[in-house]
Amino acid sequence: MTRAFLKDLKDYLKQHSRVVFLYIAFSCIFILFFVLYQIPAAAALYASAVCGFLGFVVLIPHFRKFRQNRRQLGRLCTQKEFFVDSLPLTEGILEQDYQELIRELDRRYRELEARDSQKYRDMIEYYTLWAHQIKTPIASMHLNLENEDTTLARDIRSDLMRIEQYADMVLCYLRLDSEDTDYVFREYATDSIVKQALHKFSSFFIRGKIRLEYRPIKGCVLTDEKWILFVLEQVLSNALKYTKAGGSISIEETEPGVLCVRDTGIGIAPEDLPRIFEKGYTGCNGRLQKKASGIGLYLCKRICERLGHKIRAESCIGEGTAVYLDLRKAQLETE
Repeated sequence: MTRAFLKDLKDYLKQHSRVVFLYIAFSCIFILFFVLYQIPAAAALYASAVCGFLGFVVLIPHFRKFRQNRRQLGRLCTQKEFFVDSLPLTEGILEQDYQELIRELDRRYRELEARDSQKYRDMIEYYTLWAHQIKTPIASMHLNLENEDTTLARDIRSDLMRIEQYADMVLCYLRLDSEDTDYVFREYATDSIVKQALHKFSSFFIRGKIRLEYRPIKGCVLTDEKWILFVLEQVLSNALKYTKAGGSISIEETEPGVLCVRDTGIGIAPEDLPRIFEKGYTGCNGRLQKKASGIGLYLCKRICERLGHKIRAESCIGEGTAVYLDLRKAQLETE
């Protein structure tokens, strides 16, 4: 006998312990009365044995049904989702009442889930619309400042770029897990992707007096240009944010398909480094300088996972940080 069988038998007897107790009690009472009235006790023992045998025969299919129902419930527990109609058939009125209660709770839960899902979709649509609309006045202000070359105009342009970057971050956050998100995988020139990101942040290098070390990179990568460009821009933005004037940022290909963005900034504390890709984690630098949201690198990690790429970081306090983007062809997840 297997352990599962013995456990089922033990639980079955425990569930019907009252019936077993009553059978034994009634048998003892019959035997007692037979003895008191000087009737041979063997007759009572024989009758009890016959009743016990018949009860055993009747309970065998009942026990088998008990085991089948239990296995079915066990399988349902391991499933991510199941319907109430897949529950085992009931035998007693009380079990039917329990299943009716479960059906009612399931119905209420699905109604509540549908309402919450609709509220969430409405919220996503609203913030997506907001993120798109906020870009219109940003673009208008960029045009108004196009011919201005004063210090104030340059400061405003930098702030506008930051606002635009935050709007892009909102859109990315909203679209990342959306069913409507479209990924376009093609082979793109690595150098073209890097230069697009550098062009966007060129004014930050100049105003921050930060030296750029970059040589054109040959080769192509299989990726989605829009999403991987967002990742590279986030990494560059962090490097510029924490690198002081006179420092440098270098971008190089350490091996085919692996980009390294290295800065000479303030670095990341060893206790913070394993958690920088966690959602909402800002670390010591973020708390001290109050410049971090804890979302940028989290989004980078999620995007890289969706694209089949990898991202990791190395850092040393006071010496700088190196972020590695492994863009080599990986096993892409298809749904």
